[in-house]
Amino acid sequence: MRIGELGQATGVDVETIRYYERTGLLPVPARNPNGYRAYAPLHVERLAFIRHCRALDISLADIQRLLTFVAHPESDCRDIDQLIDAQLARVQARLQSMQALERQLTALRGRCGNSHLAGDCGILHELVTAAQHEACVCHGESLVTPVAAEAVIAPSAPRGA
Repeated sequence: MRIGELGQATGVDVETIRYYERTGLLPVPARNPNGYRAYAPLHVERLAFIRHCRALDISLADIQRLLTFVAHPESDCRDIDQLIDAQLARVQARLQSMQALERQLTALRGRCGNSHLAGDCGILHELVTAAQHEACVCHGESLVTPVAAEAVIAPSAPRGA
């Protein structure tokens, strides 16, 4: 099959397929006499494997390591376990980070519940307060230095508004 057909069969963009070939994740296919790439069922299977791993947010480097194990089924699988454990730890850390972000945004959203003028908006007040190097409701501490805060606030915005 040609590259477009491979892309359709696997749901992978043609440019991504070419990238995987260049990086060695996907074996370079044979060429037909007319110069077109000729993909085989092996390519479909390999690309489906890569796509599945990417859906699990496994890095390309880790996918390459997994493919090495696929090529050497006699290898001990402890390294595979460690690779997945490390991926699981990264996902758990991201989940914790996202939950913290949710709490921060919820706290910020709680500062303004009614429709009124932007100058009276509690959300904007908190964002400006944080930019002025003061504690904000969503973080409880400042995120920027006083020098950087001056660049964030428009000159016409009243301080502490």
